[in-house]
Amino acid sequence: TVGRSITQSLGAMNSPSSFFRSSYTLPSAQGMVQMVLSDARASSNEANPSVQDTQAGSNSAENASDSFALGDFSMQDIHGETYTQEMFADYDLTMVNVFTTWCSPCINEIPDLEQLKNEMEDQGVTVVGIALDTINSQGGADSDAVEKAKLLAETTEVTYPFLIPDAGYLNGRLAGIQAVPETFFVDKEGNIVGETYSGSRSLEEWKRIVETELNGAAQ
Repeated sequence: TVGRSITQSLGAMNSPSSFFRSSYTLPSAQGMVQMVLSDARASSNEANPSVQDTQAGSNSAENASDSFALGDFSMQDIHGETYTQEMFADYDLTMVNVFTTWCSPCINEIPDLEQLKNEMEDQGVTVVGIALDTINSQGGADSDAVEKAKLLAETTEVTYPFLIPDAGYLNGRLAGIQAVPETFFVDKEGNIVGETYSGSRSLEEWKRIVETELNGAAQ
């Protein structure tokens, strides 16, 4: 499959679990997340729910969204372009997919997310990716992970951005993530809305979810 070939190209088969899992728990080797994020958690006014590892065939784990405004932020994508909270204003609903370059379920669903964006953009929906492993323990960009993310973007021909987390981890929103992929939704006002979804899904499953979240955001 496309996902398998991309995963092998990135060397992601060294990841801690089998290929067919729908998500990966962040291993202790990825302790940079916990190291950098301890400060982000302290500065965040909202407690983010823990995300449990989700096995294939059991993708229904959905946690209630924090339902709060993300606030002001500034992040760069893997090509150096700057994105702020203003990126949400042009769409009724933005799907934010948090992934790592070593996570095969994350990689496997990226072509589906690109197709979803292309098919639902006319309905006011877009997709943004955040590559969680592209930030290092000092809060700067990890050059090796950024290069892997560039290869992934090129191979999958995605048109939506892959963002590098800022030092504040999106005002603490990314601080509680314990497994990837994790997906949440943001309305045009910059508020997190609806549910938080742990684990990868098929294109048809994501379409149903996005339609539900889009209807909810419109109310």
